[in-house]
Amino acid sequence: MIVLLAPLAACATTTPPAVTGAAPANPPAGMQYLYGSGEGAALSVQAWHGLLGYVAAKVRARPADSVVLAQGASLDAPTFVPCGDKPLAAVFDVDETVLLNIGYEYHDATSGKGYNAADWDAWEKTGEGAVAPVPGADHVLAALRKMGVTVIFNTNRSAANADATARAIRAAGLGEAVHGQTLYLSGDDAMGSRKDGRRATIAASYCVIAMGGDQLGDFSDLFNAGQSVTARRAATMTLPIAGMWGNGWFVMPNPVYGSGLKGGFDDIFPMDKRWAPEGRRP
Repeated sequence: MIVLLAPLAACATTTPPAVTGAAPANPPAGMQYLYGSGEGAALSVQAWHGLLGYVAAKVRARPADSVVLAQGASLDAPTFVPCGDKPLAAVFDVDETVLLNIGYEYHDATSGKGYNAADWDAWEKTGEGAVAPVPGADHVLAALRKMGVTVIFNTNRSAANADATARAIRAAGLGEAVHGQTLYLSGDDAMGSRKDGRRATIAASYCVIAMGGDQLGDFSDLFNAGQSVTARRAATMTLPIAGMWGNGWFVMPNPVYGSGLKGGFDDIFPMDKRWAPEGRRP
């Protein structure tokens, strides 16, 4: 996960409703979809099934290269870290990729406060009883381990809360995580919320055959290098990067918060694609 509003946070939200002293009648639409809808669950399970099939094929036919971009690579000309004889691994973000922060988002939805760093830190430390696995994640992570693939978590949760994050992962039924071995966190290096340094550390010891995340920064920091909203979107749809989705890089749905929730009308609705009924057109 990539930070939207705070540099060291693992979680951030969209603009909150105005505080009126009363809880809203319903959660925000994005929360309804991600945490409550059958459609959201089905999309997650679909992604996890695709990832499992992809990894199983790579275990049978070992690749020469990992899916981690090599130092100096660009999105226009991507190159990847060689595998050599390193053991196989799959790398995942945590929040809203393998683990649903249901308790924190309930607090967010009912308080109307929006993202708050102190509240998020308290959640990291104490929220393990109110988490759940992303639909499909628990079963697929267990299956990957049975195949001999090491599951590694790379998250922007704080290194200061490493033990609590490991407990939350365990509580969600996602298995064990050991800080510095199978759990990498913000504060492990000097790059803050950027993950490329941690990815490079992991790829130095493992042949990473799959990565999963809910934000583009879970695959490369290059996606967050100051592009416009439209240019960033275009980068995901341009070959050869377009060929990575579902083919080593797997994105989980998250309409609740993150780097994808940006853009004004001119960014989202091109002039040549606008419509209004006759008599109401600008």
